[in-house]
Amino acid sequence: MKEAVLNAKQAQVDDMADKMSRAESVIIVDYLGLSVAQVTDLRRQLHDADVEMKVVKNSILQRAAKKAGYDELDNTFAGPTAVAFSYEDPIVAAKIIAKFAETADVLEIKGGMIEGKVQTLDKINEYAHMPSHDELLATLASMLQSPVRKFAYAVKAIAEKQEADDSAA
Repeated sequence: MKEAVLNAKQAQVDDMADKMSRAESVIIVDYLGLSVAQVTDLRRQLHDADVEMKVVKNSILQRAAKKAGYDELDNTFAGPTAVAFSYEDPIVAAKIIAKFAETADVLEIKGGMIEGKVQTLDKINEYAHMPSHDELLATLASMLQSPVRKFAYAVKAIAEKQEADDSAA
């Protein structure tokens, strides 16, 4: 029986280490004090953004982090711990959790990894408040469009002035 329990725990460690290795970001949070409704809402927001959130024992997470090469995360695995794994967008999990924490004061980011590097809390918060890829593209498109629009208006004004001059003559 004891061997079966050890094998099950080792399988959990292997699964978490695999998730950490494949993830673009891993955000570790303290969720103590959130209501069931708040946790459900947070999970839904994360799920909608293709981010997986798990609540796992700290001892499992410590072993998994060590196995995945993220020993520096060890001190974040204390108290109630939930982990968000983002496999596509490296900052989406941090953005969603930071925004959610603005209304749910008890939710606290404890640490994490972004793009294979363990980040400080300040750096994670900095990433969380950066514009998204789509927002940056929209800003760039707007900036590129503005001079073209001004040029088009200038050409139109010149053409209208020439028409007015031609009809006056």
